[in-house]
Amino acid sequence: MAWRPEVPGLTEVLHAHFTDHVYPAHTHEAWTLLLVDDGAVRYDLDRQAHGASPAAVTLLPPGVPHDGRSQFPGGFRKRVLYLEPGTLGTDRIGTAVDRPTFADPVLRARVSQLHGALRPHTDELEAECRLAFVLERLRQHLDRVVGPGAAVRDDRLADRLRERLDARVAEGLSLDAAAAHFGVRPTHLVRAFTRRYGLPPHRYLTGRRVDRARRLLLDGMAPAEVAIAVGFYDQAHLTRHFRRMLATTPAAYARSAA
Repeated sequence: MAWRPEVPGLTEVLHAHFTDHVYPAHTHEAWTLLLVDDGAVRYDLDRQAHGASPAAVTLLPPGVPHDGRSQFPGGFRKRVLYLEPGTLGTDRIGTAVDRPTFADPVLRARVSQLHGALRPHTDELEAECRLAFVLERLRQHLDRVVGPGAAVRDDRLADRLRERLDARVAEGLSLDAAAAHFGVRPTHLVRAFTRRYGLPPHRYLTGRRVDRARRLLLDGMAPAEVAIAVGFYDQAHLTRHFRRMLATTPAAYARSAA
């Protein structure tokens, strides 16, 4: 399964299961960020042999030839993100050729969570937040300065972001645009907000949308109309978040109130 998410910095998402397919040598214009979930992959990158397994994250740089094949007879299952070349910069390609594999549980968890946010009806702010932290960790690895994120306490910045979120509940906002507006890095903005309010910006926005949906449902608006009015893609998108937060569906909530 492959699709193009509406998230700046990502060009494509691919989830695949191969049993006997062998990739011939080829290149990509994008950075290839690979998780192997089952099995293992053997590949040559710039004529050097490497392996990818569930224990690590693999990053293949743009423009560098590589191939791929299953290491074991049962094949392999993988999830791939293709990142625009500018997300990591051409100056880091050489480092990635020399060291394309990162045995980093923190990075793997972040990439896996990003895949989870890139489901059908992507929650764009959540995906942008998660992508920002993936890119931060990848840059640390490529620059060989891996460490915990700096503690951020900037309550005024967090309050200003909350004001923008409150003003754009239905429309939403772009994390990159907000960070540029405030003159800070996206990860700095997310950390400041999370420390101040105890949850990341995307979760706060979803909660505001569900709260607004509850009021509209109690006013008698149909769930499908409510979904669009509060900023969800459709009724199924609303239902997923409504059920997660309230353990019931929008339609059942409206009926119980009546």
